[in-house]
Amino acid sequence: MDAVTADNDHGALTHLRRDGTAQMVDVSGKPETTREATATATVRSTAEVLALLGSGGLPKGDALAVARVAGIMAAKKTPELIPLCHPLPISKVTVDFELGPETVDILATVKTRGVTGVEMEALTAASVAALSVYDMIKAVDKHAVLTDIKVLAKSGGKSGDWAL
Repeated sequence: MDAVTADNDHGALTHLRRDGTAQMVDVSGKPETTREATATATVRSTAEVLALLGSGGLPKGDALAVARVAGIMAAKKTPELIPLCHPLPISKVTVDFELGPETVDILATVKTRGVTGVEMEALTAASVAALSVYDMIKAVDKHAVLTDIKVLAKSGGKSGDWAL
């Protein structure tokens, strides 16, 4: 039995050992491929706040610029935040925004060439960007809501391409 499956009962990749304790999955036997994932998060607020956000008129400054940098930084810090994530050589991170009448949708895309996917990095980027938007607008809307955090698409790896 190889190192990936040696310490579980199923013969499958798992984060649990036979005794139920956590482990980081051994991915050393997997081939490198180009992998990419896109995740989203939504911040709901009022039309007035979204107008301020779009015009750069918030009291704290350019919320979208701050949120973009926060999301990029967060993607790079994912293994420090999510205990069983592997550190990855991230080659690209983009964080973009789509402003609606009462929402801002955040799209985070992360790319690497490695042995495991970047879904967690994309989710972390989108989530932290949303938290940063909330932080920047809370002075004018304490009731803003973060919602709909999810993976939209992934590519690369053994399981291939997938999209919501």
